[in-house]
Amino acid sequence: MSWALLAFGVLTIVNALNALAPRRGPLLVWAWSFLASWFVIELAWHHLVVGVAVVAALVAGGALDHPAGVVGLALTAIALAILLGIAWSTRRTVVTVQGVLEELEPGPDAPRFSRASVVVPFLMGRRRGVRTRRNVPYARVAGQVLRLDVTEPSAPAPGGGDRRPAIVQVHGGAWVLGDKREQGLPLLRHLAAQGWVGVNANYRLSPAATFPDHLVDVKRAIAWTREHADELGIDPDFVCVTGGSAGGHLAALVALTAEDRSLQPGFEEVDTSVAAAVPFYGVYDFTPSGAFGADLAIFRRLLEPYVVKAFVDEEPERFVAASPLHRVHPGAPPFFVIHGDRDTLAPVEDARAFVERLRAVSRQPVLYAEMQGAQHAFEVVPSPRSARVIEGVERFLTTLWERHLAGRSPSEAQLEEALTD
Repeated sequence: MSWALLAFGVLTIVNALNALAPRRGPLLVWAWSFLASWFVIELAWHHLVVGVAVVAALVAGGALDHPAGVVGLALTAIALAILLGIAWSTRRTVVTVQGVLEELEPGPDAPRFSRASVVVPFLMGRRRGVRTRRNVPYARVAGQVLRLDVTEPSAPAPGGGDRRPAIVQVHGGAWVLGDKREQGLPLLRHLAAQGWVGVNANYRLSPAATFPDHLVDVKRAIAWTREHADELGIDPDFVCVTGGSAGGHLAALVALTAEDRSLQPGFEEVDTSVAAAVPFYGVYDFTPSGAFGADLAIFRRLLEPYVVKAFVDEEPERFVAASPLHRVHPGAPPFFVIHGDRDTLAPVEDARAFVERLRAVSRQPVLYAEMQGAQHAFEVVPSPRSARVIEGVERFLTTLWERHLAGRSPSEAQLEEALTD
Protein backbone atom coordinates (compact mmCIF):
# COMPACT_ATOMS: atom_id res chain seq x y z
CA MET A 1 0.00 0.00 0.00
CA SER A 2 2.86 2.39 0.82
CA TRP A 3 4.49 2.03 -2.57
CA ALA A 4 1.12 2.29 -4.28
CA LEU A 5 0.52 5.61 -2.51
CA LEU A 6 4.00 6.81 -3.53
CA ALA A 7 3.34 5.88 -7.16
CA PHE A 8 -0.04 7.58 -7.06
CA GLY A 9 1.52 10.70 -5.57
CA VAL A 10 4.21 10.87 -8.27
CA LEU A 11 1.66 10.37 -11.06
CA THR A 12 -0.73 12.95 -9.61
CA ILE A 13 1.85 15.67 -9.11
CA VAL A 14 3.38 15.13 -12.58
CA ASN A 15 -0.06 15.54 -14.13
CA ALA A 16 -0.85 18.57 -11.97
CA LEU A 17 2.40 20.34 -12.87
CA ASN A 18 1.89 19.53 -16.55
CA ALA A 19 -1.58 21.06 -16.34
CA LEU A 20 -0.07 24.24 -14.92
CA ALA A 21 2.51 24.49 -17.70
CA PRO A 22 1.77 22.17 -20.65
CA ARG A 23 4.76 21.64 -22.91
CA ARG A 24 5.44 21.97 -26.61
CA GLY A 25 8.34 20.14 -28.17
CA PRO A 26 8.90 16.75 -29.79
CA LEU A 27 5.70 15.21 -31.14
CA LEU A 28 5.33 12.50 -28.48
CA VAL A 29 5.99 14.94 -25.62
CA TRP A 30 3.64 17.48 -27.19
CA ALA A 31 0.86 14.92 -27.66
CA TRP A 32 1.21 13.54 -24.13
CA SER A 33 1.37 16.99 -22.57
CA PHE A 34 -1.73 18.16 -24.45
CA LEU A 35 -3.86 15.11 -23.72
CA ALA A 36 -2.83 14.88 -20.07
CA SER A 37 -3.30 18.59 -19.38
CA TRP A 38 -6.63 18.71 -21.22
CA PHE A 39 -7.95 15.73 -19.23
CA VAL A 40 -6.76 17.14 -15.91
CA ILE A 41 -7.76 20.79 -16.42
CA GLU A 42 -11.31 20.31 -17.65
CA LEU A 43 -12.06 17.44 -15.26
CA ALA A 44 -10.16 18.90 -12.30
CA TRP A 45 -13.13 18.55 -9.93
CA HIS A 46 -13.48 14.90 -10.86
CA HIS A 47 -9.76 14.35 -10.31
CA LEU A 48 -10.05 15.92 -6.86
CA VAL A 49 -12.88 13.62 -5.83
CA VAL A 50 -11.13 10.52 -7.18
CA GLY A 51 -7.81 11.58 -5.67
CA VAL A 52 -9.23 12.05 -2.19
CA ALA A 53 -11.04 8.70 -2.43
CA VAL A 54 -7.90 6.83 -3.54
CA VAL A 55 -5.76 8.39 -0.81
CA ALA A 56 -8.35 7.60 1.84
CA ALA A 57 -8.54 3.98 0.72
CA LEU A 58 -4.75 3.56 0.66
CA VAL A 59 -4.26 5.22 4.04
CA ALA A 60 -6.98 3.03 5.52
CA GLY A 61 -5.10 0.03 4.13
CA GLY A 62 -1.92 0.97 6.00
CA ALA A 63 -0.06 3.01 3.39
CA LEU A 64 1.47 5.24 6.08
CA ASP A 65 3.23 2.33 7.81
CA HIS A 66 6.26 2.90 5.59
CA PRO A 67 8.13 6.17 4.80
CA ALA A 68 7.34 5.69 1.10
CA GLY A 69 3.67 6.12 1.93
CA VAL A 70 4.34 9.30 3.86
CA VAL A 71 6.24 10.74 0.89
CA GLY A 72 3.40 9.68 -1.40
CA LEU A 73 0.87 11.37 0.85
CA ALA A 74 2.87 14.60 0.84
CA LEU A 75 3.19 14.57 -2.96
CA THR A 76 -0.50 13.84 -3.36
CA ALA A 77 -1.45 16.64 -0.97
CA ILE A 78 0.61 19.13 -2.99
CA ALA A 79 -0.89 17.85 -6.24
CA LEU A 80 -4.44 18.05 -4.92
CA ALA A 81 -3.82 21.62 -3.76
CA ILE A 82 -2.68 22.48 -7.30
CA LEU A 83 -5.75 20.73 -8.73
CA LEU A 84 -7.99 22.70 -6.39
CA GLY A 85 -6.53 25.94 -7.74
CA ILE A 86 -7.01 24.73 -11.31
CA ALA A 87 -10.56 23.64 -10.59
CA TRP A 88 -11.41 26.98 -9.02
CA SER A 89 -9.98 28.88 -12.00
CA THR A 90 -12.29 26.99 -14.39
CA ARG A 91 -15.23 28.74 -12.72
CA ARG A 92 -14.07 32.14 -14.01
CA THR A 93 -14.13 33.22 -17.63
CA VAL A 94 -13.77 36.76 -18.94
CA VAL A 95 -14.81 38.36 -22.18
CA THR A 96 -13.07 41.43 -23.60
CA VAL A 97 -15.14 44.15 -25.18
CA GLN A 98 -13.13 47.00 -26.69
CA GLY A 99 -10.20 46.01 -24.48
CA VAL A 100 -12.21 45.96 -21.23
CA LEU A 101 -12.37 42.74 -19.22
CA GLU A 102 -15.80 41.61 -18.07
CA GLU A 103 -16.85 38.47 -16.23
CA LEU A 104 -18.62 36.05 -18.55
CA GLU A 105 -21.68 35.57 -16.39
CA PRO A 106 -25.05 35.23 -18.14
CA GLY A 107 -27.94 36.90 -16.34
CA PRO A 108 -30.14 35.07 -13.83
CA ASP A 109 -32.90 34.55 -16.38
CA ALA A 110 -30.61 33.12 -19.06
CA PRO A 111 -31.08 29.43 -19.95
CA ARG A 112 -28.66 27.20 -18.05
CA PHE A 113 -26.58 24.41 -19.48
CA SER A 114 -27.42 20.94 -18.13
CA ARG A 115 -25.59 20.57 -14.80
CA ALA A 116 -26.17 16.81 -14.90
CA SER A 117 -23.90 16.67 -17.96
CA VAL A 118 -21.21 18.55 -16.03
CA VAL A 119 -21.35 16.08 -13.14
CA VAL A 120 -21.32 13.01 -15.41
CA PRO A 121 -19.68 14.37 -18.60
CA PHE A 122 -19.00 11.10 -20.40
CA LEU A 123 -22.59 9.96 -20.09
CA MET A 124 -23.98 12.98 -21.89
CA GLY A 125 -26.49 11.91 -24.48
CA ARG A 126 -29.96 12.90 -25.45
CA ARG A 127 -31.37 16.06 -24.04
CA ARG A 128 -35.07 16.38 -23.34
CA GLY A 129 -36.88 18.26 -26.09
CA VAL A 130 -34.04 17.74 -28.59
CA ARG A 131 -33.72 15.27 -31.44
CA THR A 132 -30.98 14.50 -33.97
CA ARG A 133 -31.35 13.36 -37.57
CA ARG A 134 -28.14 11.66 -38.60
CA ASN A 135 -26.18 11.19 -41.80
CA VAL A 136 -28.24 13.39 -44.08
CA PRO A 137 -26.47 13.64 -47.49
CA TYR A 138 -25.77 17.23 -48.50
CA ALA A 139 -23.28 16.96 -51.38
CA ARG A 140 -21.57 14.53 -53.76
CA VAL A 141 -18.00 15.58 -54.49
CA ALA A 142 -15.12 13.71 -56.11
CA GLY A 143 -16.85 10.37 -55.69
CA GLN A 144 -17.61 11.02 -52.03
CA VAL A 145 -21.00 11.56 -50.39
CA LEU A 146 -20.77 14.25 -47.71
CA ARG A 147 -23.19 13.95 -44.81
CA LEU A 148 -24.42 16.06 -41.92
CA ASP A 149 -26.45 15.70 -38.73
CA VAL A 150 -29.34 17.99 -37.83
CA THR A 151 -29.91 18.73 -34.13
CA GLU A 152 -33.24 20.44 -33.57
CA PRO A 153 -36.08 20.94 -31.10
CA SER A 154 -38.52 18.05 -30.94
CA ALA A 155 -41.55 20.33 -30.69
CA PRO A 156 -42.86 22.40 -33.61
CA ALA A 157 -41.84 26.04 -33.71
CA PRO A 158 -44.11 28.27 -31.61
CA GLY A 159 -46.65 30.17 -33.61
CA GLY A 160 -46.85 27.53 -36.31
CA GLY A 161 -45.11 29.30 -39.17
CA ASP A 162 -42.45 31.06 -37.10
CA ARG A 163 -38.90 30.46 -38.28
CA ARG A 164 -35.98 29.45 -36.11
CA PRO A 165 -32.33 30.55 -36.16
CA ALA A 166 -29.74 28.09 -37.47
CA ILE A 167 -26.07 27.39 -36.83
CA VAL A 168 -23.57 25.26 -38.76
CA GLN A 169 -20.91 23.47 -36.68
CA VAL A 170 -17.52 22.57 -38.21
CA HIS A 171 -15.45 19.87 -36.50
CA GLY A 172 -11.70 20.03 -36.01
CA GLY A 173 -8.92 17.49 -36.42
CA ALA A 174 -5.97 19.31 -38.05
CA TRP A 175 -7.71 19.15 -41.46
CA VAL A 176 -6.76 15.44 -41.71
CA LEU A 177 -9.13 13.68 -39.30
CA GLY A 178 -12.23 14.19 -37.17
CA ASP A 179 -15.94 13.67 -37.55
CA LYS A 180 -19.21 15.50 -36.97
CA ARG A 181 -19.97 13.18 -34.02
CA GLU A 182 -16.95 14.34 -32.01
CA GLN A 183 -17.22 18.11 -31.49
CA GLY A 184 -19.77 20.81 -30.82
CA LEU A 185 -22.42 18.48 -29.40
CA PRO A 186 -22.82 20.17 -25.98
CA LEU A 187 -23.29 23.55 -27.69
CA LEU A 188 -25.67 22.26 -30.38
CA ARG A 189 -27.84 20.42 -27.86
CA HIS A 190 -28.02 23.45 -25.59
CA LEU A 191 -28.94 25.72 -28.49
CA ALA A 192 -31.55 23.25 -29.78
CA ALA A 193 -33.14 23.23 -26.33
CA GLN A 194 -33.53 27.01 -26.76
CA GLY A 195 -35.15 26.71 -30.20
CA TRP A 196 -32.16 26.65 -32.57
CA VAL A 197 -31.49 24.24 -35.43
CA GLY A 198 -27.91 22.97 -35.57
CA VAL A 199 -26.21 21.44 -38.60
CA ASN A 200 -23.05 19.43 -37.86
CA ALA A 201 -21.30 18.72 -41.17
CA ASN A 202 -18.48 16.48 -42.30
CA TYR A 203 -16.15 17.70 -45.03
CA ARG A 204 -13.37 16.22 -47.14
CA LEU A 205 -10.12 15.63 -45.27
CA SER A 206 -6.48 15.73 -46.25
CA PRO A 207 -4.36 14.19 -47.62
CA ALA A 208 -7.07 13.22 -50.13
CA ALA A 209 -8.34 16.81 -50.06
CA THR A 210 -6.20 19.83 -50.84
CA PHE A 211 -6.98 23.17 -49.24
CA PRO A 212 -9.34 24.98 -49.95
CA ASP A 213 -11.43 21.82 -50.56
CA HIS A 214 -12.29 21.74 -46.84
CA LEU A 215 -13.56 25.33 -46.96
CA VAL A 216 -15.54 24.74 -50.15
CA ASP A 217 -17.36 21.84 -48.49
CA VAL A 218 -18.28 23.94 -45.46
CA LYS A 219 -19.74 26.49 -47.85
CA ARG A 220 -21.69 23.66 -49.48
CA ALA A 221 -23.12 22.79 -46.04
CA ILE A 222 -24.21 26.40 -45.54
CA ALA A 223 -25.75 26.43 -49.02
CA TRP A 224 -27.63 23.19 -48.23
CA THR A 225 -28.90 24.66 -44.96
CA ARG A 226 -30.30 27.70 -46.75
CA GLU A 227 -31.74 25.62 -49.58
CA HIS A 228 -33.62 23.43 -47.07
CA ALA A 229 -34.82 26.32 -44.90
CA ASP A 230 -38.48 25.37 -45.35
CA GLU A 231 -37.84 21.75 -44.42
CA LEU A 232 -35.76 22.74 -41.39
CA GLY A 233 -38.13 25.51 -40.35
CA ILE A 234 -35.34 28.08 -40.22
CA ASP A 235 -34.89 31.67 -41.29
CA PRO A 236 -32.54 31.52 -44.32
CA ASP A 237 -31.39 35.06 -43.51
CA PHE A 238 -30.03 34.00 -40.13
CA VAL A 239 -27.52 31.18 -40.42
CA CYS A 240 -24.50 31.35 -38.10
CA VAL A 241 -21.29 29.29 -38.04
CA THR A 242 -19.11 27.84 -35.28
CA GLY A 243 -16.32 25.31 -34.99
CA GLY A 244 -13.26 24.30 -33.01
CA SER A 245 -9.55 24.07 -33.88
CA ALA A 246 -9.34 23.39 -37.64
CA GLY A 247 -13.11 23.88 -37.55
CA GLY A 248 -12.57 27.27 -35.91
CA HIS A 249 -10.18 28.17 -38.72
CA LEU A 250 -12.75 27.11 -41.33
CA ALA A 251 -15.61 28.86 -39.51
CA ALA A 252 -13.64 32.13 -39.44
CA LEU A 253 -12.74 31.79 -43.11
CA VAL A 254 -16.34 31.04 -44.12
CA ALA A 255 -17.46 34.18 -42.33
CA LEU A 256 -14.81 36.30 -44.04
CA THR A 257 -15.04 34.97 -47.63
CA ALA A 258 -18.73 35.18 -48.56
CA GLU A 259 -17.86 37.38 -51.54
CA ASP A 260 -15.08 35.12 -52.86
CA ARG A 261 -16.93 33.19 -55.55
CA SER A 262 -13.78 31.23 -56.48
CA LEU A 263 -14.44 29.23 -53.31
CA GLN A 264 -17.88 28.16 -54.61
CA PRO A 265 -17.14 26.11 -57.75
CA GLY A 266 -20.40 25.12 -59.37
CA PHE A 267 -22.54 27.12 -56.96
CA GLU A 268 -21.11 30.60 -57.44
CA GLU A 269 -24.46 32.40 -57.21
CA VAL A 270 -25.48 30.82 -53.90
CA ASP A 271 -25.45 32.99 -50.77
CA THR A 272 -22.97 31.49 -48.28
CA SER A 273 -22.78 34.49 -45.95
CA VAL A 274 -23.38 34.01 -42.22
CA ALA A 275 -25.06 36.17 -39.60
CA ALA A 276 -22.32 35.57 -37.00
CA ALA A 277 -19.21 33.47 -36.37
CA VAL A 278 -18.11 31.82 -33.11
CA PRO A 279 -14.69 30.16 -33.64
CA PHE A 280 -13.31 28.14 -30.72
CA TYR A 281 -9.51 27.84 -30.32
CA GLY A 282 -9.00 28.31 -34.05
CA VAL A 283 -5.89 28.70 -36.19
CA TYR A 284 -5.80 32.17 -37.71
CA ASP A 285 -2.45 32.48 -39.49
CA PHE A 286 -0.95 29.91 -41.88
CA THR A 287 2.08 32.08 -42.59
CA PRO A 288 5.50 31.90 -40.89
CA SER A 289 4.90 35.32 -39.34
CA GLY A 290 2.27 33.92 -36.97
CA ALA A 291 2.80 31.96 -33.76
CA PHE A 292 1.34 28.80 -35.34
CA GLY A 293 3.56 29.10 -38.41
CA ALA A 294 6.64 29.97 -36.36
CA ASP A 295 7.11 26.25 -35.78
CA LEU A 296 8.73 25.04 -39.01
CA ALA A 297 7.70 21.47 -38.21
CA ILE A 298 4.09 22.59 -38.79
CA PHE A 299 4.96 23.20 -42.44
CA ARG A 300 7.22 20.19 -42.98
CA ARG A 301 4.94 17.65 -41.29
CA LEU A 302 1.43 18.97 -41.91
CA LEU A 303 0.62 22.04 -44.00
CA GLU A 304 3.00 21.64 -46.93
CA PRO A 305 2.80 17.86 -47.58
CA TYR A 306 -0.79 17.12 -46.56
CA VAL A 307 -3.08 20.15 -46.32
CA VAL A 308 -2.00 22.87 -48.78
CA LYS A 309 0.35 20.62 -50.79
CA ALA A 310 2.67 23.48 -51.64
CA PHE A 311 5.89 24.95 -50.30
CA VAL A 312 5.42 28.18 -48.38
CA ASP A 313 8.62 29.69 -49.80
CA GLU A 314 7.46 28.99 -53.37
CA GLU A 315 3.75 29.84 -53.12
CA PRO A 316 3.34 32.09 -50.06
CA GLU A 317 0.11 33.57 -51.47
CA ARG A 318 -1.70 30.26 -50.94
CA PHE A 319 -0.86 30.30 -47.25
CA VAL A 320 -1.87 33.96 -46.94
CA ALA A 321 -5.22 33.18 -48.61
CA ALA A 322 -5.78 30.35 -46.11
CA SER A 323 -5.25 32.69 -43.12
CA PRO A 324 -8.28 34.37 -41.52
CA LEU A 325 -5.88 36.98 -40.11
CA HIS A 326 -5.16 38.15 -43.66
CA ARG A 327 -8.80 37.99 -44.80
CA VAL A 328 -10.36 40.52 -42.42
CA HIS A 329 -12.42 43.33 -43.96
CA PRO A 330 -15.00 45.93 -42.91
CA GLY A 331 -17.96 43.79 -43.99
CA ALA A 332 -17.19 40.91 -41.63
CA PRO A 333 -20.18 39.65 -39.59
CA PRO A 334 -20.23 39.79 -35.78
CA PHE A 335 -17.54 37.58 -34.22
CA PHE A 336 -17.20 35.96 -30.80
CA VAL A 337 -13.67 34.50 -30.64
CA ILE A 338 -12.96 31.99 -27.85
CA HIS A 339 -9.54 30.67 -26.81
CA GLY A 340 -7.61 29.26 -23.85
CA ASP A 341 -4.39 30.87 -22.65
CA ARG A 342 -2.65 27.47 -22.22
CA ASP A 343 -3.47 26.17 -25.67
CA THR A 344 -0.43 24.20 -26.91
CA LEU A 345 -1.88 23.31 -30.33
CA ALA A 346 -3.31 26.62 -31.57
CA PRO A 347 -1.30 29.46 -29.97
CA VAL A 348 -3.36 32.07 -28.17
CA GLU A 349 -1.10 34.80 -29.57
CA ASP A 350 -2.62 34.30 -33.02
CA ALA A 351 -6.14 34.59 -31.63
CA ARG A 352 -5.25 37.86 -29.94
CA ALA A 353 -3.68 39.20 -33.15
CA PHE A 354 -6.71 38.14 -35.19
CA VAL A 355 -9.12 39.87 -32.82
CA GLU A 356 -7.02 43.04 -32.77
CA ARG A 357 -6.89 43.23 -36.56
CA LEU A 358 -10.57 42.39 -36.97
CA ARG A 359 -11.61 45.04 -34.45
CA ALA A 360 -9.54 47.61 -36.30
CA VAL A 361 -11.51 47.25 -39.53
CA SER A 362 -14.86 45.51 -38.90
CA ARG A 363 -18.08 47.50 -38.71
CA GLN A 364 -19.66 44.76 -36.55
CA PRO A 365 -19.07 43.77 -32.91
CA VAL A 366 -16.01 41.62 -32.15
CA LEU A 367 -15.99 39.94 -28.74
CA TYR A 368 -13.15 37.87 -27.34
CA ALA A 369 -13.21 35.40 -24.44
CA GLU A 370 -9.91 34.08 -23.13
CA MET A 371 -10.05 31.30 -20.56
CA GLN A 372 -7.46 31.33 -17.83
CA GLY A 373 -5.75 27.94 -17.70
CA ALA A 374 -7.73 26.39 -20.57
CA GLN A 375 -6.18 23.95 -23.03
CA HIS A 376 -7.15 23.20 -26.60
CA ALA A 377 -10.53 21.51 -27.14
CA PHE A 378 -11.65 22.49 -23.64
CA GLU A 379 -15.39 22.32 -24.43
CA VAL A 380 -15.48 18.88 -26.06
CA VAL A 381 -16.80 17.44 -22.79
CA PRO A 382 -19.08 19.36 -20.41
CA SER A 383 -17.26 21.02 -17.52
CA PRO A 384 -17.91 24.03 -15.28
CA ARG A 385 -15.90 26.15 -17.72
CA SER A 386 -17.52 24.87 -20.90
CA ALA A 387 -20.98 25.25 -19.35
CA ARG A 388 -20.36 28.95 -18.72
CA VAL A 389 -18.91 29.50 -22.17
CA ILE A 390 -21.78 27.68 -23.89
CA GLU A 391 -24.27 29.78 -21.94
CA GLY A 392 -22.39 32.92 -23.01
CA VAL A 393 -22.35 31.85 -26.65
CA GLU A 394 -26.11 31.22 -26.49
CA ARG A 395 -26.71 34.72 -25.13
CA PHE A 396 -24.45 36.26 -27.79
CA LEU A 397 -26.25 34.46 -30.61
CA THR A 398 -29.74 34.93 -29.17
CA THR A 399 -29.12 38.67 -28.78
CA LEU A 400 -28.17 38.83 -32.45
CA TRP A 401 -31.26 36.82 -33.36
CA GLU A 402 -33.55 39.09 -31.36
CA ARG A 403 -32.01 42.16 -32.99
CA HIS A 404 -32.41 40.52 -36.38
CA LEU A 405 -36.12 39.97 -35.71
CA ALA A 406 -36.43 43.58 -34.61
CA GLY A 407 -34.58 44.80 -37.70
CA ARG A 408 -31.75 46.34 -35.70
CA SER A 409 -28.00 45.81 -35.58
CA PRO A 410 -26.56 45.19 -32.09
CA SER A 411 -23.66 47.16 -30.72
CA GLU A 412 -20.80 45.71 -28.70
CA ALA A 413 -22.26 47.37 -25.62
CA GLN A 414 -25.57 45.57 -26.10
CA LEU A 415 -23.82 42.23 -26.56
CA GLU A 416 -21.69 42.90 -23.50
CA GLU A 417 -24.84 43.64 -21.51
CA ALA A 418 -26.42 40.37 -22.65
CA LEU A 419 -23.35 38.41 -21.56
CA THR A 420 -22.56 40.07 -18.25
CA ASP A 421 -25.84 41.25 -16.73
